[in-house]
Amino acid sequence: MKPTLQLKLSQHLALTPQLQQSIRLLQLSTLELEQELEQMLRDNPLLERAEETLYAAPSDLGVESAASGADAPAEEPAPGREEDSWLGDADNASYGSTSGSFDDDDGDRHDVQAATTSLREHLTWQLGLLNLPAQDRSLVQCLIDALDDDGYLAVPLEELAEALTTDLGIEPEELQIALRYLQNFDPTGVGARSAQECLALQLLALPTDATQQLALKIVRAHLDLLAGRDFVRLKKLTGADDEALRAAQHLIRSLNPRPGAQYTPIDARYITPDVVVRKVHGKWTASINQDAFPRLRINSLYASILGQQRGSGLSGQLQEARWLIKNVQQRFDTILRVAQAIIDRQKQFFDYGEVAMRPLVLREIADILGLHESTVSRVTTQKYMATPRGIFELKYFFGSHVATESGGACSATAIRALIKQLVGAENPKKPLSDSQLADVLGQQGIVVARRTVAKYRESLNIPPVKLRKAL
Repeated sequence: MKPTLQLKLSQHLALTPQLQQSIRLLQLSTLELEQELEQMLRDNPLLERAEETLYAAPSDLGVESAASGADAPAEEPAPGREEDSWLGDADNASYGSTSGSFDDDDGDRHDVQAATTSLREHLTWQLGLLNLPAQDRSLVQCLIDALDDDGYLAVPLEELAEALTTDLGIEPEELQIALRYLQNFDPTGVGARSAQECLALQLLALPTDATQQLALKIVRAHLDLLAGRDFVRLKKLTGADDEALRAAQHLIRSLNPRPGAQYTPIDARYITPDVVVRKVHGKWTASINQDAFPRLRINSLYASILGQQRGSGLSGQLQEARWLIKNVQQRFDTILRVAQAIIDRQKQFFDYGEVAMRPLVLREIADILGLHESTVSRVTTQKYMATPRGIFELKYFFGSHVATESGGACSATAIRALIKQLVGAENPKKPLSDSQLADVLGQQGIVVARRTVAKYRESLNIPPVKLRKAL
C-alpha cells in the first residue's frame, strides 16, 4: 500500500495548572481549604498571611474584581442531584428541628462541650472510697473494665466468672457480690445486663409507693407491651386503671436507659460558616464571613529581591503565589454570588421558616448566574450559611417538589415542616395516621401519596401512629 499523508483536526479541553487549582479550591470545605493553605505557606516562601487584609482583591497584584473573575470553570458535565426517646415518646420529642439562633456577639461557631471524666474513671474513683478487701476490689475493677459506653455489663457474667475461676480460682458467688457493689455506684443503673435490669435498679432506688411498685412490675414483666403502647393488655395484666397506669408510664419515661452515656466523650464539631446572612434595610443580604476568609499576600522582602535578580529560581513560586491569591479570591466571590442568588430565591424561608421553602434546583441558580451546573454543585457542597434561623449547608436550600392542585409546586422541605406541625398539634390520644396526614395536606392543595408522607415522617424521626398514641 502506498503511504499517504493526512491532516486531522480535533478539539480537546486542556486544563492549565491555574485552572486545576481553581477547581480544587472551589470544591474544598473551609477546613480543607485552611489545611491546603497551610501546606502552601510552608512550601512557598513568597507567600505569607496578612492579618490586616480585609476581603478584597489585592491591589498590589492587580487581581481582577469579582465581576470579571467570578465565573468558575465549567469543564465537567453536571452531576446528578445528590434518638427518638427509647420508648418512642412523641410528647416530648423535637422531631429533627434545625431551627437555631444567630448572635453576632457570640461568633458563628457551634461549640460542643465534651465530657472531661470517663465512666471508668468515675467508677474507679468511687471504688477507691470503699473499704473493701483486695480481692473484692479487684473483682469490681474487673467488672468496671468490662462495661460498655452506656454502662451495661457487656460480657455475660457466666463467661466472666468462668475465665476468672480458671485463672484465679474465683468462685461465681464472689463475682455476684462484686456486681452488687458495682450496681450501687453512681450513676444509678450502671452494671446492668439488660434494659429491664437497668430501669429496675433505678426504680428500686426510689421511695416505695403504689406508682413505684406498678412501674417496677411493668419493667420486670411487661416492658415490651409498654413500648408497643398496648395499654389495653397492660391494664388487664396489671389490674391498674388509666390514671395509675399513666403515672407509672410517666415515671418509667423519666428514667435513663443509658446511665453511662453522660460520661462518653463527645466529638466537638466546629462549623465556620462561609457566608453570613443579615437583613439590611429590609433586604436579606449575604456577606463573606471574615473568619473564614484567608488573608494572604506576597512577601515584600522576597518580592523586592526578585525584582533585582531576574531569572531567579523563585520566579515560578512568585507566579504560583499570585495564582493562589487570585483563585482564593475567586472562590469566595463565586460562593458569595451563589449564596446571594439562593437568598433571593428563598426569601420566604428567611421570613417565615421551613413551611415557606420553595422548590429549587441547581440548574435554576446556574442559569441565573451564567455558571455551569457542576460549578454550583461544588459551591454548595460543604459550604455553610449562618442565618438568624441557624447554620445551614447551601445544599439544604435545594430540593424536589410536589405538584399542587393549583398547578404550582411545593418544596419537599416545606411538606416535611407541615407534617411536623401537624404531628405536633395532634391529639395524643388520637394521633394522625399517614393516610390522615395525606388527606389534611390534600385539603391544603398539596397532593401527596400516603407512601410519600410515610417517607417524610420517617426522615423526621417521627414514630408511626401506634407508637405516638398516649394513654
